Amino acid sequence: MTAWLPPPRELALGPAAVHVWRIPLAPPAAQVAALAATLSADERDRAARFHFDRDRTSYTVARGALRTLLGRYLDHPAPRLAFGYRDKGKPYLAAPADDSLCFNLSHSGQLALLAFVRGREVGVDIEQRRELRDLASLAHISFSPNEYAVFCGLSAADQRPAFFACWSRKEAFIKATGQGVSQLADFDVSLAPGDPAALLRVDGEPPGAVRWSLQDLPAIPGYAAALVVDGHGLAVECWDWPLA
Repeated sequence: MTAWLPPPRELALGPAAVHVWRIPLAPPAAQVAALAATLSADERDRAARFHFDRDRTSYTVARGALRTLLGRYLDHPAPRLAFGYRDKGKPYLAAPADDSLCFNLSHSGQLALLAFVRGREVGVDIEQRRELRDLASLAHISFSPNEYAVFCGLSAADQRPAFFACWSRKEAFIKATGQGVSQLADFDVSLAPGDPAALLRVDGEPPGAVRWSLQDLPAIPGYAAALVVDGHGLAVECWDWPLA
C-alpha cells in the first residue's frame, strides 16, 4: 500500500482485505446528480438543510458514494440500503441485515475517505492540515498525557505535522471502537515525525499485544489520513473514486 490507484473493474472484498476509497467532494455536476439519486428521503432532507452549497454537495457526494460502493459490494440496489446507528453514533448496515460488511466514513476539506472490510470493526480518518491557533492547548485537551509530553518535546516546525498525524490516528481508533471522544486519553499513538504509525498503548490490553492495527494511508498533499482495523496482517488496497 504505497499509492492511490485507479479502481479495478470488478470489486471483490475478501475476508483478509480492507478497501479504502478516496472521494473528491466537488465532482462534475452530472455525477453529483447521479449520487443524489441514490439517497434516501431523510438523507435528501438533511442535505437540503445545509446553508452553503458546498456543504450540501459534500454531504450528497460522500453519502451517495457510500451507498454506491455498498451496493456494488453487496449486489444490492443502493437506494434500498438502510443504516442504523449505535449509541455513540457509529453507523452500520441495517438492511440487508445478514451481511458482514462493515464500513467507515470520514471527510475533511475537499476529500472523503471510505473504508470497507468484512466481519471486523474499522475506522478511517482524514484531516486537512490547516492553521490552528495554540496547538499546544489543543494537544493538551485532545491527546493522552504521554502523547502530549512527546508533542511538547518537538521543535515548533515539527509540532504542526505531528499534531495532525496524531489527531488522524486517534480519530481513526475511536471511530473503529465506536466509543467516542471519552476514550481519547485511554490509548497512545505514535506522533513524532519519522516514527511509523503505531498504537503504543490501549487501556485493558497487554503491552505489545494490542488487537488493533493502525497505519497511515498513502500520502495526500495537505492532509493526514489513518486507518485502524480490528486485527493484523490484512491486505489494504487504496483506490481513487472515478470522476468520469
